[in-house]
Amino acid sequence: MKKGLLVLGVLSAMVFTSCKEDAASKVKEENVEVAAARDAQATTYPVITFDETEFDFGNIEKGNTVEHKFTFTNTGKAPLVIVDAKSSCGCTVPEYSKNPVAPGEKGELLVKYNGSGTNQVTKTVTIKANTERGTETVKIKAFVNPAAGAAK
Repeated sequence: MKKGLLVLGVLSAMVFTSCKEDAASKVKEENVEVAAARDAQATTYPVITFDETEFDFGNIEKGNTVEHKFTFTNTGKAPLVIVDAKSSCGCTVPEYSKNPVAPGEKGELLVKYNGSGTNQVTKTVTIKANTERGTETVKIKAFVNPAAGAAK
């Protein structure tokens, strides 16, 4: 018991005496300027601006593959990097360029739909990029007519 109190007392004394140094006096002004510049640049994001965020294929026959190119512009101040693009189902396949899109430049996202399903169909493609939100979405729609000779 006495040893425990002694150890606790020694540890308490070390904690209280080690905090006496002024940490602010050790900060170098040049490091503060470098950190401020770095932090200011870290808040600069690319902005992906699509010409259209939804496309309607209209009426299509079941099983017919259709595709559409979504065109976008990087309206931000940093290079845009698309990390991934995924569809809400396996019947829709997005394809995108793996190269960064510079500010002011245009890019494309090709979306292919294999015509599965029937009646009104809506599919969402989620794009993961280095934008401030981190994800962006586009949609495709179609009215899929049943295959010829199929029961209605």
